[in-house]
Amino acid sequence: MSESCLLARICGQVQGVSFRYHTQNQAQKLGIRGWVRNLSDGSVEACICGEQEQVKAMQQWLKQGPTYATVTDIHFQASELSGGQSEFHIL
Repeated sequence: MSESCLLARICGQVQGVSFRYHTQNQAQKLGIRGWVRNLSDGSVEACICGEQEQVKAMQQWLKQGPTYATVTDIHFQASELSGGQSEFHIL
């Protein structure tokens, strides 16, 4: 298996609905490394790294997000995780 990393930008009603907390929780369940943060334009950005199947499962979860979120658009691009992180963090 090979590892992959993606940078995701999630748009919609994704701030003020515990999106980062639930993203961290889901990432930890899946064994994903990386981070998530709010952006000043109201979107959320996440770097997700892991085995391809883990990353695919996280991509699917991000497309919907937690219960109170409304994801209207999401973009993924290849990325790298610097610093050798072994966990998933909220920035």
